[in-house]
Amino acid sequence: MDETKRSTMELPISLDLSKKELEDLIEKAKDWALMHGMCLRPRKDFDINTLQFAPFVLFPSPFPREEFQNACDLQVTLNTLIHRVAHDYDFLKNTLEETIKVDKFTKKLFEIYETVHEEGVAQKISLGILRSDLMLDTSCPKTNMKQLKPHCCWKQVEINTIASGFGWLGPVSTQLHKFILQELGYTAELSNLPENNALQILCSGMIEAWNLYGNSQTVILFVVENVTYNICDQRFHEFEIRKQNPNVKVIRRNLTQLAVTAKLGPNKELIVDDYIVSVVYYRCGYEPSQYDSNKEWVVRLLIERSLAIKCPSIQYHLAGTKKVQQTLAKPGIVARFLKDETTAAKVKEIFTGLYPLDFDKYGDEAVEMGISEPECFVLKPQREGGCNNLYGDTIKNFLRSVKSEKTRVAWILMDRINPPIHKNYIVRPGFKIEETINIKDLVSELGIFGVIIGDDKNIIVNKQGGHMLRTKSALDNEGGVATGLGACDSPFLID
Repeated sequence: MDETKRSTMELPISLDLSKKELEDLIEKAKDWALMHGMCLRPRKDFDINTLQFAPFVLFPSPFPREEFQNACDLQVTLNTLIHRVAHDYDFLKNTLEETIKVDKFTKKLFEIYETVHEEGVAQKISLGILRSDLMLDTSCPKTNMKQLKPHCCWKQVEINTIASGFGWLGPVSTQLHKFILQELGYTAELSNLPENNALQILCSGMIEAWNLYGNSQTVILFVVENVTYNICDQRFHEFEIRKQNPNVKVIRRNLTQLAVTAKLGPNKELIVDDYIVSVVYYRCGYEPSQYDSNKEWVVRLLIERSLAIKCPSIQYHLAGTKKVQQTLAKPGIVARFLKDETTAAKVKEIFTGLYPLDFDKYGDEAVEMGISEPECFVLKPQREGGCNNLYGDTIKNFLRSVKSEKTRVAWILMDRINPPIHKNYIVRPGFKIEETINIKDLVSELGIFGVIIGDDKNIIVNKQGGHMLRTKSALDNEGGVATGLGACDSPFLID
C-alpha cells in the first residue's frame, strides 16, 4: 500500500480512556441504543419479538466540514439529474439494451417499464427518496501530494433510488453520539455534530405525495420483505408519518401477500384489501430473491399500472442501475440532462472511473485492466442490498472466467476509492467487552438523502434530506450494517 492510502484523520477528542471508563461507557451506550430504538432483529436465533442494538461506533467519526457541506449542497442537483434520467425513455432503453440481454432481473424490470410506457402511464408523478453514497479519496494526483489534508476530494460510490435505508438509524446515531459526548463532558464539541432531520424530511416527502394524490381516505403502503430484520428503520418512518399527520394510515405488505390481495379499481386505483393506496413505498423488490415466483412480478406490474404514486416508480428503479451510473460518467452525458455546463462539471468531478465490459475495444481494455490490477478496482453487478460486489483476486478470476462470455456485459468495473483511516471502537451485539475495547483502524462512507417529487414536465419538491454514516474495518471490503460488517456512525465535522 502506498503512502496516499495510509492517510489518516484524527478525531479532536481523546480516545484514550481507562479500561473501567470504557467498559462503563460502552454498557451505558448499549442501553441507550436499546431504549431509543437503535435496533435490529437478530439474524441468528431470529425471533420476531426480539430486538438487539445495531452495531455502532462508540465515538463519532471525523469528516471534513467543507466536504460534508459540498455533498449536502450538491444533492439537489443529483436529485434533478436522476429525475431527468428516469424520464428519458430513449436514454434508459439505449443504456440498458445490452445489459438486459444477459441480466434476467434487470430485463424483468425493463419489461414492466416498457409495458407501462406503451400503455400510457396512469400516474405521472413519482416520489424519489434517494441516497447518494460517497467516500473521501486519498488517491490524489501527484500535484496534490504535498497537500496538508488527508484526502484530495470525495467520490460517489453510488446513488440509491430504491429502499434507501437509514432514514432513522442515521439520525439516531447522531443522538447517541451527542449523549456519549455529554457523558464525557465534551459539551462544547456538540456543535460539530451536524443537525440530522432525515426521518422528518423523508416522511414529509411521503405525506406530500399523499396530499398530491388528493384523497384523504387513502393509505400509504410499505412493501416489505418476508422477514424484516431492519424493523426499527422502517417502523420509525411509519410512526413519524402518524406524528406529522395523524390522518395518514400506513399498511405493510410483502409482495407475496400483495399478489393475493392487490387489485385495480375501475379508475386504476390500487386497492389492497379494503384500502385505496395513494403512495407505495418499496423497502424491498431490489434483488431477485425477493421475487419468489412469477406472481410477485405480476403484482409489481399491477402496482406500476395503478394510479398510486410510487417510490420508486419503475423508471426511477432503472435509473439507479450501475449501468446507468457508468454511462452518466461518459463525456457530455451529464450535460445532456443538466444543461448548465458549470453545474454539470461539478457533478462530473464526483465520479470515479467507471468502465463498461461491453464487447468492444473499451470493454476488452477494461477486462484486461481488471485482470492485471484487480486491487485497483471494484466489480459491480446491477444489484442493490450489499455483498454483491467483487474485490481483489476474485475480480481477476471472475473476469478470466467470463472473458469470452456475454454475461460480462451485466457488470461494470469501478476505480476503487481509498478513504483515509481513522481510529475508533466498534460495539457489536454478542461481542465480549475484551473484544470491544480494542481500538481499530476504520473507514467511513457518507450517505446524503434527497427527496424529489415530480412528473415528466415539472419538479414539485426537491430538497436535501439529512444524512447517514456507515463505518467498517479498514480491512473489510463490504460495510453493510444489516449484513453485520458495518456499524452505525455519525460525522464529527473537522476543519
